[in-house]
Amino acid sequence: MPELDNNLRYLQIAFNYDQSLVRQVLPHIPHSDRILIEAGTPYIKREGMDGIRLIKRLWPGHIVADLKVADGALGEVEMAHQAGATAATILGTAPTESINLFIERCQALDMLSMVDLIGVDEPLDILRPLRRAPDIAVIHRGRDEETTRGKVIRYRQVNRIRSKFDTLISAAGGVDLREARSAIFNGANIVVANLVHPGDDWTGIQTTENITEIVHQFLETIS
Repeated sequence: MPELDNNLRYLQIAFNYDQSLVRQVLPHIPHSDRILIEAGTPYIKREGMDGIRLIKRLWPGHIVADLKVADGALGEVEMAHQAGATAATILGTAPTESINLFIERCQALDMLSMVDLIGVDEPLDILRPLRRAPDIAVIHRGRDEETTRGKVIRYRQVNRIRSKFDTLISAAGGVDLREARSAIFNGANIVVANLVHPGDDWTGIQTTENITEIVHQFLETIS
């Protein structure tokens, strides 16, 4: 699986519902080296490793297992890898020992290591003690924060991370086309857009939209 290019901008599309939505939508997402497909945390909790295997059968590119590892890093990375994931996430609030083990195991398995900084005010406090930096640091406004007035993706963290670490930056949490444009303007390498059913409170790509067209719009917006 090719490494991500720091000179390119990527779209990560997150599935958070069930396998039926994957079967319905994923075939309409055009294959591109600039698209990553995410098995979201709710999806993995609902469908388990079989959910990742389904995505693997339908998608030839990068697959992110949004495990949000808190402990037991080696076992969780191994499970995701065996199911077909090429990237995985760990919480920035996990113990430093867990993050170190996670990054090392991802590297050994040729997977992308992603540290999710949801709920973290100062990312350097998380990243400085590590033996090596992750491939990707995820600046994340949580799903439950999206409806809170004034809660925004903390783009000021981008320069703080970049000043000390050679790592890619991903922006997640309520990303639509407008937010994607803002994320790239503020230095993000990856924007994460959730697939969202009509009527849900979260922002993202509506599952009833023309998915192929919307994905092309995202790729043009972040180019």
